[in-house]
Amino acid sequence: MAADAAAMPTMAGKAPALPLTTTFEKVVGAEKGPYVLKLKNDSKDALKVEAKILLSVAFHMGSKHWDLPEYTIAAGQTWAIPDLSAGDKITVTAQGFAPLELVVP
Repeated sequence: MAADAAAMPTMAGKAPALPLTTTFEKVVGAEKGPYVLKLKNDSKDALKVEAKILLSVAFHMGSKHWDLPEYTIAAGQTWAIPDLSAGDKITVTAQGFAPLELVVP
C-alpha cells in the first residue's frame, strides 16, 4: 500500500547546519598528531554523527583516510577526535543535517 504523500516529511531548501561548536586544540609534546578536534553538541537532543578524515600526510602503504564509526554526542557534551595534523580535512555527517567540512589549521 502506498504512503499518503501529505504524510511524508519533506525538507524545503537546504538541510539545516549541524548544531555543533568546533574547536581545534594544539597538543604540546604529542607523540602522534598535534591537534585535537572538539565537537560540542549545542542542541537539546543527542546527535549520532560520523566523521571521515582525509589525511594531509599519508605514509607509503598506509591509509589516506580514516572513517570513524558512528558516535552519539549527548546534548551539551563534547566529542574529541585526537591525532590530527595540520591540513587534515574532516567531514562530519548526521542524518537530516548538512555535512560539516573542516580543515585543521
